[in-house]
Amino acid sequence: MNRKSSLVIVYHRQPYEEEVVGDRVVYRENKSPNGIVPTLKSFFGRVPEGKGAWVAWKQVSPKRKESFERVIDIEDSYGRYSVSRLPLTADQVRMFYHVTSKEALWPILHSFPWLFRYDTTDWNTFREVNWLFAEAAAAQAEDDALVWVHDYNLWLVPGYLRRIKPSLKIAFFHHTPFPGPDVFNILPWREEIVDSLLACDLVGFHIPRYAKNFADVARALRDVEVEATTRVEDGMSPSGLALSEPEVPVAVRHKGHKVGIDAFPVGTNPNFVAKVLDTEANQTLQSEIEEELRDRRLIVAVGRTDYTKGIRETLQGFERLLERRPELHTKVKLMVVSVQAATGMRIYRDTQREVETLVGRINGRFSTLGWTPILLFSNAIPFDKLIAYYRRADVCVITPLRDGLNLVAKEYVAAKRGQEGALVLSEFTGCAVEFPQAILTNPYSDRAMDAALDQALDMAPDEARARMAAMYETVRRYDVARWADHTFERFDQIGTPDEPPALKAV
Repeated sequence: MNRKSSLVIVYHRQPYEEEVVGDRVVYRENKSPNGIVPTLKSFFGRVPEGKGAWVAWKQVSPKRKESFERVIDIEDSYGRYSVSRLPLTADQVRMFYHVTSKEALWPILHSFPWLFRYDTTDWNTFREVNWLFAEAAAAQAEDDALVWVHDYNLWLVPGYLRRIKPSLKIAFFHHTPFPGPDVFNILPWREEIVDSLLACDLVGFHIPRYAKNFADVARALRDVEVEATTRVEDGMSPSGLALSEPEVPVAVRHKGHKVGIDAFPVGTNPNFVAKVLDTEANQTLQSEIEEELRDRRLIVAVGRTDYTKGIRETLQGFERLLERRPELHTKVKLMVVSVQAATGMRIYRDTQREVETLVGRINGRFSTLGWTPILLFSNAIPFDKLIAYYRRADVCVITPLRDGLNLVAKEYVAAKRGQEGALVLSEFTGCAVEFPQAILTNPYSDRAMDAALDQALDMAPDEARARMAAMYETVRRYDVARWADHTFERFDQIGTPDEPPALKAV
């Protein structure tokens, strides 16, 4: 394919759902326009038709590599764009993604250094795969194109891109937490990673704390000057929270190169959520849920089966709730959606086993003939059904031990639409700085978790509505479209001497 693109998005996941029909492969649009992949695809609507490209990987057997079609054209509701697919072997996928990304980098990013694994890491394969991503992106890009790289498992791509095609504009967005120097510098490859990120023109994060941590790491490892900072308005990072940050750098300089730093959280799509909730099919589903609950209060907890997500802590908190408040027996139900984060990994299998054991124990202790306290889903629930549960749920419990943002919390708020409900939210979740009206809790403390659940269940209706209405206003004002507008504003500033942007209140 000779057509070059002005915007190249580099993300490890393919931008569609793949299905084999008969003897051919069909590429279907994602079922829900909510989530990070559809959000990124929406950016193709801001460049000329056919001038967008996506780079991802696909596992391919060595025998199929020669005949594998590397670049394909896709046309869907987001427009026409090309997808460059890297054919990785099963061993490359395992060493790059399952081992190096998940066993070495993931624990450090989430401040679990005792789970860091160095001996099994294959850093050469990580480099090799990142180089393949960079080559593919450069091949798709016009000389002055913007290449937008996403997330930690592609940390080395910006540095390689700068070597392959120096004229490119390079941006990076970090979807996970970014720790401070004391934790980040445990990584033996810290300087190589930071050098690559400093090759970017713009590095983005969800919240000011993670942006500041990146600047602190860069200053600790390299001769980096903070060129501009700005005060963070209270609406984005109110004082007194675990992740509060009063001031954030918006530009640093290294070897004469200016690197913009951004902190702006991804939004959700409340208009789409409302549209789905108002359909006749979803209204019927909501009624069925209501009838099945029979006046019981519903608590929902949704997350991947990952040791960082706090599902275990939620289950233990619910067990203590039933122990100390017998009057709630038969009157409350917890629905847990815990979907395995990555197949074939021991640590996730162990986490899944622990979740299932806890659910079995709690149900065994407290179930009656007509009441089972916990309903566990280990497979993903379709989005339209999930938001119907959100709409009906009295309480949503989101208690990660560390999280970059957490869109589930925003989707719950969007589904409630300002009506009565309660969001119990870990103060170590990125979106906690946007939702001070949530019941913020410390998932490391049993006492704090117990108090949060009690507060959620005992809150007066007027207070519950007022809190939810305030959070809904935040979700509506700072939706995914607003994030896209803000991001393109920062893209347009690349290479210009403009004044540093203010971080607007959320």
